[in-house]
Amino acid sequence: MKALLSKATGGPETLVLEDVPDPTAGKGEIVISVKAAAVNFPDSLMIQDLYQFKPERPFAPGGEIAGVIKSVGEGVSGFKAGDRVLASCGWGGFAEEVKVQAAGRTYKIPDAMPFDEAASLLMTYGTSHHALKDRAQLKAGETLLVLGAAGGVGVSAVELGKAMGATVIAAASSQEKVDFAKAAGADVGLVYPRALDRAAQKELSESFKQAGGGGVDVVYDSVGGDYAEPAIRALNWEGRFLVIGFPAGIPKVPLNLALLKGCQIVGVFWGAFVARHPDRNAANIQELFDYYAAGKIKPRVSKHYPLERGGDAIRELMDRKATGKIVVSMG
Repeated sequence: MKALLSKATGGPETLVLEDVPDPTAGKGEIVISVKAAAVNFPDSLMIQDLYQFKPERPFAPGGEIAGVIKSVGEGVSGFKAGDRVLASCGWGGFAEEVKVQAAGRTYKIPDAMPFDEAASLLMTYGTSHHALKDRAQLKAGETLLVLGAAGGVGVSAVELGKAMGATVIAAASSQEKVDFAKAAGADVGLVYPRALDRAAQKELSESFKQAGGGGVDVVYDSVGGDYAEPAIRALNWEGRFLVIGFPAGIPKVPLNLALLKGCQIVGVFWGAFVARHPDRNAANIQELFDYYAAGKIKPRVSKHYPLERGGDAIRELMDRKATGKIVVSMG
């Protein structure tokens, strides 16, 4: 089979397409013929050795996929060859076939769900659902501010915030991206500048407050950098600030703000949650399928790349050009 491999530390341009042996399902494992693999920010970090997990090289990036089961290993129950599934594989998804654990990693998908949408469900919606439900305990009637609202995780937070009954403010770096988030259900949208000095930070914080009618209850920050502090300053009393990711850099936050606002700065590490609480995660994934069936969420795939151009797909995400999800398709 063909796989797009990281053989040396570096950016997307270092990835190479090669023929590798077909995987064989071991005990508790299944082999999936990959139809689509979603592109996520951890893919860009992993190939640069900047992520929490550092796979042994050579490895293929691609942490979530959808396809058809080719074979099942010893002890696997509930799955058979020919089943349409999505799976969280961590890495290895930019390949024609991938081997994954069946239990807790693989889920059957409805016949009506396209493979590209299925591949785009787990990591972004799983992260956002865990963040809003388990970490922020978002309540109906509260106000949610989403930074980076047009990206994969951002737009999933917009949709899930609405599904949970919140008023959603979408913030992004261009009017086109804000319009994209509003089309996904955001109630209010605002454009933030590409770079911030101190004065611009204060102005942005006031804009956040005004959009929330005086303040916001929950911030979903998938951007980081200089945008975090203005968002925290816009929180209401006992607000919750969700730490999702840092494409604009890891922020330095004055902790006196947490004291003055009685707010919480809450880390969100969905991958660790999945490993520690598989039963709770399985229940959350079922809720996502229910939301999908009810039409409350729908992964928005904006672009498809063939396997040999998977590096270009990662580069587009790294350059913060993406709206919604980018998918690598295997045909």
